[in-house]
Amino acid sequence: MTKIRLTNTKTRRKEVFAPLDAANVRMYLCGPTVYDRAHLGNARPVVVFDVLYRLLRHVYGPEHVTYVRNFTDVDDKINARAAEMVAAGDGRPLVEIIRVLTDETIGWYHADMDALGALRPTHEPRATEYIGQMIVMIEALIARGHAYAAQGHVLFDVRSYPDYGALSGRSVDDMIAGARVEVAPFKEDPLDFVLWKPSSDDQPGWPSPWGRGRPGWHIECSAMSEELLWKKQIEAGRLSGKALEKPHTFDIHAGGIDLQFPHHENEIAQSKCVHPGSEFARVWMHNEMLQVEGKKMSKSLGNFFTVRDLLDKGVPGEVIRFVLLGTHYSKPMDWTEAKAREAEATLAKWRELVAGIPADQNPHPAILEALSDDLNTAGAIAVLHECESSGNLAALKASAMLLGLLEDGMGDWAVARSAYDSLKSVLVARAEARANKDFKTADIIRNALSEHGISIEDMPDGRFKPKLDAIKVFEHFNALPLQEKREFLGDNSYMEGSGVSVSLVTNAYQRMISKKILEALK
Repeated sequence: MTKIRLTNTKTRRKEVFAPLDAANVRMYLCGPTVYDRAHLGNARPVVVFDVLYRLLRHVYGPEHVTYVRNFTDVDDKINARAAEMVAAGDGRPLVEIIRVLTDETIGWYHADMDALGALRPTHEPRATEYIGQMIVMIEALIARGHAYAAQGHVLFDVRSYPDYGALSGRSVDDMIAGARVEVAPFKEDPLDFVLWKPSSDDQPGWPSPWGRGRPGWHIECSAMSEELLWKKQIEAGRLSGKALEKPHTFDIHAGGIDLQFPHHENEIAQSKCVHPGSEFARVWMHNEMLQVEGKKMSKSLGNFFTVRDLLDKGVPGEVIRFVLLGTHYSKPMDWTEAKAREAEATLAKWRELVAGIPADQNPHPAILEALSDDLNTAGAIAVLHECESSGNLAALKASAMLLGLLEDGMGDWAVARSAYDSLKSVLVARAEARANKDFKTADIIRNALSEHGISIEDMPDGRFKPKLDAIKVFEHFNALPLQEKREFLGDNSYMEGSGVSVSLVTNAYQRMISKKILEALK
């Protein structure tokens, strides 16, 4: 079996990964707070750890990996947006408004991450669906002397946990010395953090032993990971004897480096104090931050953008993914337009090369070697270039797919680009004929396009706009014999009745017609 080595933030070493149970490898990634669109920095951990998920599935089998990524759907930023809607006259109950807002944002998130080729996790829990489990955990912390109630709040007693700060390498005394926050009067110690807080009438809240309120941020992931990666796995009979010997513990916890402190530090403290003797998570992995053109991404610098901003500007999701994987996850990553252009050209070339070629059954061994060496995605991409250079296109396709690239569902942009380039050649030929007053040739091109369902609208300023009759295109496609359909699509695996997208057919049609017209003009 492939030996995977991962850098463990907890030990600060690269270690051989040995799951507690090879039949059920368990990982958790901190997900988004769903109050707005995901920005590009939010996408980096999703893509990076999607590659880890794919690698684990390849090595241990798809049915032997359990992946959890949560949604934080209770947060003051969400409450603020809902309050704005109420102030604007929305008469729905607050709870309904918040649910609609978070449902919409989760839908945006799914659409954007799907566009980047990220596989959906096994479980995507919403924090609001696990309030009961959070309350039970908080009660246990109070009972064990690790938390206390004060003025409707419940706080974790940081000094009750001697190992606090071990993950981030900070001492409690240094944290106190560097603290620059106002200490709430109900805190016994400035470092104590909130597990539960009271809710006013205009805020969402749940009944609890400490009054109506809502959970603090940090308790959410402790409760959801315990429920989904331990309790539910036991109920389903999916844990081996070896895994049961390490109770309340799973294999990998991942997230951005910005979450290392205080969020992940607090998760560890909560979970290990509720379950003394447990490890909580055995391997901790953190990706570094993202920059834009060498500068920190921020709204004040005007270089802040969401994944949707890039997609709407025509940057394909596959291209975004390629750029994000071009830098090792442990290094700061710089997004530049030059990298995006280079990635688009590379992927377009690779897609053209592998069109119609079945992928090898397994990826190239060198790809596995690179990814198994602490997710060396940059090294893996270098192997893809070597596969191209050597003409090993079946290996190129299979290996790229392990990285989430060159997959069938992500290539419409490249087909469209190829089709546009082909059609553009015809339109340029017509424009040149018109400029040279060769109206006979211009009319021949226009009529030829029209016969095949592509009309040209000439604009007053000399520009022109092509329009395609999709119904006519599909009539043509459906009338073709199977082999001609395969040639038409450039896909020898196509079978009658297989689903095929409108864009794939229309783009292939444009390429074919453009080729015919250009050949006729020679």
